[in-house]
Amino acid sequence: MSIRIFSAALSGIDAQLIEVEVDSSSGIHSFSIVGLPDTAVKESKERIGSAIKNSGFSPPKSKTKKVIVNLAPADIKKEGPSYDLPIAIGYLFETKQIKFDPSKKLFAGELSLDGELKPTSGILAIAMLAKKLNFNEIVIPFHNVQEASVVKGITVIGAQSLSQVISHLDRTSPISPAVLSTEGDKSSKGGDSFTSIRGQESAKRALIIAASGAHNIFMSGPPGSGKTLLAKALVDILPPLSFDEAIEVAKIYSSVGLIDNSSPLSLNRPFRNPHHTTSAIAVVGGGKWPKPGEISLAHRGVLFLDELPEFPRSVLESLRQPLEDGTVVVSRASGSVKLPSKFMLVAAMNPCPCGNYGNLNSECTCMPFNVLKYRKKVSGPLLDRIDIQVNVPRETISESDDKTEENSEILKEVRGKINKARNIQLARFKELGIFSNSEMSFKNVEKLCLAEKSAKLLLKKAINKQGLSLRAYHKILKVARTIADLEVTEIVKDHHIAEAIGFRMNEKTVGELG
Repeated sequence: MSIRIFSAALSGIDAQLIEVEVDSSSGIHSFSIVGLPDTAVKESKERIGSAIKNSGFSPPKSKTKKVIVNLAPADIKKEGPSYDLPIAIGYLFETKQIKFDPSKKLFAGELSLDGELKPTSGILAIAMLAKKLNFNEIVIPFHNVQEASVVKGITVIGAQSLSQVISHLDRTSPISPAVLSTEGDKSSKGGDSFTSIRGQESAKRALIIAASGAHNIFMSGPPGSGKTLLAKALVDILPPLSFDEAIEVAKIYSSVGLIDNSSPLSLNRPFRNPHHTTSAIAVVGGGKWPKPGEISLAHRGVLFLDELPEFPRSVLESLRQPLEDGTVVVSRASGSVKLPSKFMLVAAMNPCPCGNYGNLNSECTCMPFNVLKYRKKVSGPLLDRIDIQVNVPRETISESDDKTEENSEILKEVRGKINKARNIQLARFKELGIFSNSEMSFKNVEKLCLAEKSAKLLLKKAINKQGLSLRAYHKILKVARTIADLEVTEIVKDHHIAEAIGFRMNEKTVGELG
């Protein structure tokens, strides 16, 4: 009679239930795994055999039996070594070497040859699935217990070896349920990059607005003007992640094995800075088995693309749909997965290949055609999706910039304003399931961005005069709504619209020579 053990498989960043069915019959020895397993799952037969033998039990090769393991549903492809533990437990249970009640228990973990359990990716998603399906207990490697303990309402059992799991199951040596340790939790602690910026008042104002509404920002300026420092300073002034946001981020990092098991729930917002040689698959996500890319790893945080025109055109154009929808669907022959990608894009570029175009103190050595070709690498449709666009010139340093005590007070005040603006937005969007102004849909913009009649008229005139798109119309309204939130004003006024328009550089400014 076959037996059934429960495990889980990752699909993108989400887990789905897998039933590990084990059956044996008399005959010439064989050990088969069916149910669309990949190479890592097929090779688990050897790992499981050695782990069972080194744990003091009879391995499959010691018996003249035909053993078959079915991973159901059979139409879902199975990958990775996390099925080692459930298959081993299922075999031992089917051959009556151990006895326990397998109902309402879920197993996941990789086995080494000596029977030890190794850390496994995606445990957080598996724990969330176990809670959703009303499992009582999840048995996982000891290194992953803090990660799984983030999920409340389920008993997490962390074992260091197969023999420990067996001792727990037959109650000879029960393992105490894991408890989430708060000692390793990282609170959001901003650095001092923002106070290190000298001058650049317009750019700093743009950063404050971007941080308050989670808006995308584009910076154009010569080398050494501080674009990279400004991008890093944005993380310093962003408010910490909420608990729900932290869970979302931890789930993504868990699926690719990048989570810190000693401190799984970080309140610091992600900051990703991929090199310009990064491929489209690495940025967007994908592969034979679709995995999250840089835009998903930057979810609820910042994706900084320095030297934007140096990125391949395919990479830049692949950002258009995620910037618009906040999600990306990766389709492959093995299936398609939907990945979250609500990130703040911070893009930076030089005005020309040498970086000195328009600089009065340095001579540009580029031919006009090369300058235009360089700028044309950034398409108009991509720029149209960026809320705030600002020029960052080189500036001189004044004596007042060295007043560090005043700068610290200013930084404290800036963070307070941003946090207050974010709290206003959280209250406004409580019923909509979104967190910031940048996430508003077209319908919500018209409904929630209440503006004075004169302000709306000013916006329409600017749109018509500059030839901007309807998307730009809504982007400007969103930015104006954020500026109003910074001033704790319910109605969007003329000067809010005017400032938002000032931070909206027409794509022709980048695409043509002035």
